Amino acid sequence: MKVMIIGGGKIGTYLADYLIKEGHEVRLIEQRPEELPRITQDVPREFVTIGNGTDPDVLEQAGIRTVQVVAAVTGTDETNLIVTSLARFQFMVPRTIARTNHPKNAWMFSNLMGVDVALNQADLMAQLIAEEMSLGDMMTLHILRKGNFQLVEEKIHPQSEAIGKSIRALKLPEQSTIVALIRKGKMIAPRGDTVFEEADEVLALVHQTQRTDLAKLFDHPAL
Repeated sequence: MKVMIIGGGKIGTYLADYLIKEGHEVRLIEQRPEELPRITQDVPREFVTIGNGTDPDVLEQAGIRTVQVVAAVTGTDETNLIVTSLARFQFMVPRTIARTNHPKNAWMFSNLMGVDVALNQADLMAQLIAEEMSLGDMMTLHILRKGNFQLVEEKIHPQSEAIGKSIRALKLPEQSTIVALIRKGKMIAPRGDTVFEEADEVLALVHQTQRTDLAKLFDHPAL
């Protein structure tokens, strides 16, 4: 995959280093020349372009027309919005990701501004805290479809109402499905007549609005 990252701060540099090690083609654009020595401690020089990421000519020369993803991760919301708008509407990049620095600006990071996925660190932290308080032992493994669906994992509590019931009888939330069960180290492909047992590890795909309902089926009844 070809990825262009705008912003060579700590987040952009870490992201570029990670993606390069995963075998992706990366172009990192940073406006401040004085940051180059720091960046090249982690990212090889040939992957870095010094220039203004909001300048269409700089983006063009860096190869934006060939990338599948543009990630705007500068410390300025205005810059990130300009980058995603250019990427989507001028260069027709298939996928755009933008960092939101100030939660009050989050409403602007929408499809109308060319943003597919907005990453709001404050909101993510708030959601994690809320989930720790309300979802028992359920853990998010992966987020799909712009955050609407999540792959989650949970071990069934000894007093859960799910124990002894089949998948068909449990009445799962409408927008959820059991993907797999891990029982005593072995994976079980779920079917309608598969019966849940104590300590089963459940892997499920669920809409974010129904995570709490799903968690209640596998947690202690008092939670």
